[in-house]
Amino acid sequence: MELFTLGIDLGKTTFHLVGMNQRGDVVVRKRFSRTQLLCFTANLQVELIGMEACGGSHFLGRALREQGHEVRLIPAQYVKPYVKTNKSDYIDAEAIAEAVGRPRMRFVPIKSDDQLDLQSLHRVRERWVMRRTAVVNQIRGLLLERGITLRKGRRYVDAALPGILADTDSKLSGSVRVLLMELKLELEQLADKIERSDQSIEHIARENEACQRLVAMPGIGPVTATALIATIGNGSAFRKGRDFAAWLGVVPEEHSTGGKQTLWQIPLRGNQYLRRLFVQCARAVMQHKTKQSSGLSAWLVQLTARTHHNIAIVALANKLARMAWAVLTKNEVYRPPILVDAIAG
Repeated sequence: MELFTLGIDLGKTTFHLVGMNQRGDVVVRKRFSRTQLLCFTANLQVELIGMEACGGSHFLGRALREQGHEVRLIPAQYVKPYVKTNKSDYIDAEAIAEAVGRPRMRFVPIKSDDQLDLQSLHRVRERWVMRRTAVVNQIRGLLLERGITLRKGRRYVDAALPGILADTDSKLSGSVRVLLMELKLELEQLADKIERSDQSIEHIARENEACQRLVAMPGIGPVTATALIATIGNGSAFRKGRDFAAWLGVVPEEHSTGGKQTLWQIPLRGNQYLRRLFVQCARAVMQHKTKQSSGLSAWLVQLTARTHHNIAIVALANKLARMAWAVLTKNEVYRPPILVDAIAG
């Protein structure tokens, strides 16, 4: 049996497999459990194995690589054009088998265990942060119904809530006081969990040489540095910094025709968590733009003079993303941009 590409449609317990020969004809169509799949591929001769980049794909990809296979993960949106009609697990597997053999297809690097551990830490921390924000908003909403208004922001709630609960003259009923005390306790527990996760991230950043090079950049801290490494590793999946910035979603969408270039708004695609971190880094740098290196400071002054503040923030996030990619890929330390006139002076 001659196999060139093998497409696997992943599931929780059931996996559908379609194999194609060099001419693109389907020669294998099977369904396996996880154990049966690994037993089948152990003695299989195939050029390429493709899977969609989704939950469980990195684990199975590493398992297949240990068997000596060349495995490639494909973003789901790049597989969709190869689905000919309707939808079934076998049709999806056939589309994967066809897409993985395309010479210009884009692939997702298989993450290591360390990357997945770090990514898991960030995902749990993000959920805790979102939950903390939800608790703060719920406290403000409950107090607003009782005629007590608080400013937007967690620090204002932390400062005002103990005094509100201690005030016996307020018009809060006993049941509402109990609920507010429970919410205050939940807020403290979430803050403690987030603080411990931040400590773990800072420890990892101190032990990682690549993180130390990233932290030396303006605006980038341990959270952004570790999130970047957990997501793209050494950045070798991208040919240049602009490719990474476009994948991140800080490059305007292009819709050009008739020789005329047309740029639209920033697309809502890519890694939203990482994009949000880079935008926050850009805001931090923008607040202290006069304290940056001469080259970066002059660039920011010119940028803010000719465009809206929010557009400048995204443009700076784009620049930071490209510089971070260069620091990772070239394995070099960050060198602040310096004006030539400043050097001459």
